Amino acid sequence: MQIYLDYSATTPPRPEAIAAMQGVLTQQWGNPSSLHEWGQRSATVVEQSRMQVAGLVNAPADGLIFTSGGTEADNLAIMGIAQNYKTPQHIVISSVEHSAIAQPVRWLETWGWQVTRLSVDSEGRVNPRDLEDALQPNTVLVSVIYGQSEVGTLQPIEALGQIAQDHGVLFHTDAVQVAGRLPIDVRQLPVDLLSMSSHKIYGPQGVGALYVRPGVELVPLLWGGGQEMQQRSGTQAVPAIAGFGVAAELATAELTTETPRLIRLRDRLFNQLSDIPYLKPTGSLRHRLPHHVSFCLTNIPASQLEGVTGKTMVRQLNLAGIGISAGSACDSGKLNPSPILSAMGYSESEALRGIRLTLGRQTTEADVDWTVMVLKQILARLLPKPVLLNV
Repeated sequence: MQIYLDYSATTPPRPEAIAAMQGVLTQQWGNPSSLHEWGQRSATVVEQSRMQVAGLVNAPADGLIFTSGGTEADNLAIMGIAQNYKTPQHIVISSVEHSAIAQPVRWLETWGWQVTRLSVDSEGRVNPRDLEDALQPNTVLVSVIYGQSEVGTLQPIEALGQIAQDHGVLFHTDAVQVAGRLPIDVRQLPVDLLSMSSHKIYGPQGVGALYVRPGVELVPLLWGGGQEMQQRSGTQAVPAIAGFGVAAELATAELTTETPRLIRLRDRLFNQLSDIPYLKPTGSLRHRLPHHVSFCLTNIPASQLEGVTGKTMVRQLNLAGIGISAGSACDSGKLNPSPILSAMGYSESEALRGIRLTLGRQTTEADVDWTVMVLKQILARLLPKPVLLNV
């Protein structure tokens, strides 16, 4: 029996998305910049997909730039704004950003940019008042992640975006974990830039998108033929874009049924593991991604903890045929304390012991119940007694 519970890392492509990609590879493989019939067939695919992905967040189609994924979308948002300025300015981010935001901002710091990293509470939430206090006359951009991939916390994006808007500051959010899982309407939400990724919503890997509000000027990261409305040069990956479009359209249609189902499964998993004293839920239980469950191994004597980390749990569950992760997949190969848990006030020891279980379209109640039984058995074997187990 195999159970995949790492949907925040990636999702299996939907059959409908695969079929769309196969159709492009066999019938619509032209260069979409070419003026002949073969090229125009591909160009039509790209523009149809742009409308489908834009519909996921109720954006105008011409406000969407296709990228190679969420990381490039994040980098384009940060660097595309920063490069408008000849002298260093001020940027505000949270202390729990994905590395696709944290790293380019750190690079800007080496060039003299001022950076304020907003602290978070023990649930990983930013206080909007802190953003109000952090803004300066030379603040040009605020970027706060919408849904934190490691601990599942949702940020008060509407309040944060409104503060930025009221001060005339651009606001970006990394919505990679949220788009397709919760409703987003960029015509109502006070955001200027928003990042998405195909492979988080059952589309192919290697394609993402950045929503850019009309009137916001970006300096491209890639120069060349001027594709993507002069914002992202390079021949578009038409098959991947087609798969992204189909996945986005289906996610939009299924949002009202799939999100409540995931919430029920998420809460079932939390509830069935609530009797284990060594598993402390991380992130906000109230303001939370619908598919996301995360814990930290804590309150264990140091003498009993040697060799027991989040990665230990990943390996043990993998041997049992269950796929989970220890924090973000982008950083899971490193045996370092989680910067996200550290920012939330966890000790260095605890920040090595986070685990994440994320649910998806194929997840059933039986999968949840089996995972609970296996996880309890592993913990009973690895951790000190007594452990309260209702196996």
